[in-house]
Amino acid sequence: MQRMVASLTLISALLIAAAPASAHHAFATEFDAAKQVTLKGFVTKIDWANPHVWFYLNVKSDSGNIENWGFEMGGPNSLRSSGWNRETMKIGDEIVVEGFLARNGSRNVNAKNVTMAITGKKLGAASSAGNPVE
Repeated sequence: MQRMVASLTLISALLIAAAPASAHHAFATEFDAAKQVTLKGFVTKIDWANPHVWFYLNVKSDSGNIENWGFEMGGPNSLRSSGWNRETMKIGDEIVVEGFLARNGSRNVNAKNVTMAITGKKLGAASSAGNPVE
C-alpha cells in the first residue's frame, strides 16, 4: 500500500512539473522568421506577465483602416535585463516594432525590437528569435 501511494505521489509530481513546459512554445511553432515586418502604431494594451509580455497596437492598414495587432516579447526578467520596466511603454505611446509574423495569418507578431517614436530609443524585445537591436 505504501509503495502504491509513493508511486502515485511521484507520478503526480512529474505531471505537475511538466504542465508549465507544455504551456510554453518554441518560436518556430508560432512565428515565421522568414516573414519579417515593421509596424508603427499606438499602444492600446500591455500585459506584463509570465511567460511572455504582450502589448497591442492600433495600426493603420494600407487601406486606411485601423487594425489591432498583438506583439509578443520575452518574459519580464529578460526584458528587465534589456533595459525595460513597467513604465517604459505606456498606453497611447506611438512605437515602431520590428518582428516576425505569426504562421497562422493572425495579427500577431513576435517583437524583435521596439523603438519609441517620440525619442527614437530602440530596445530589444528579448525575442526568442534572438539578435535584437541591430
